[in-house]
Amino acid sequence: MPLEKINTIATKEIDLIVYDFDGVMTDNRVILLQDGTEGVVVNRADGLGVDLIRNLGISQLILSTETNPVVKVRAEKLAIEAIGSCGDKKGALVNYCLRNGFDLSKVLYVGNDINDMEVMKIVGFPIAPADSHQDIREIARLTTKARGGEGIVRELADLISKGIIL
Repeated sequence: MPLEKINTIATKEIDLIVYDFDGVMTDNRVILLQDGTEGVVVNRADGLGVDLIRNLGISQLILSTETNPVVKVRAEKLAIEAIGSCGDKKGALVNYCLRNGFDLSKVLYVGNDINDMEVMKIVGFPIAPADSHQDIREIARLTTKARGGEGIVRELADLISKGIIL
């Protein structure tokens, strides 16, 4: 979506940012070693983005269907919460928001594939990486310039801090 079509919002309109992991914080590829251990490549710029967003007073969460422990390890490194092995992202987010007092209309969710669709439909600010599935880009209020794993969180931090997101 071109920037001229994006309305500005105040940072106070976003209480929580939720990130899918694979395809958002990674490029959706897995490194598989001969012993069966899996690994992923993440972007250090996203770590800075998480810090910048934290400094704006916005809570953050990783919500992933992935069962790989790398999701938890990355969340711990970023000092944000993570819900992994999640088969029902919509239900998990609704419950998380109820428990923590977040209004879904003030939630920004970044997802890239059809398993994110139902949860993206219930939040106020659905966002898609540039290389997302076409159906996800169609429901997103914003498609980032960055592809998965290429600094999406950092891009969002800049947009939010400048008040030019959504």
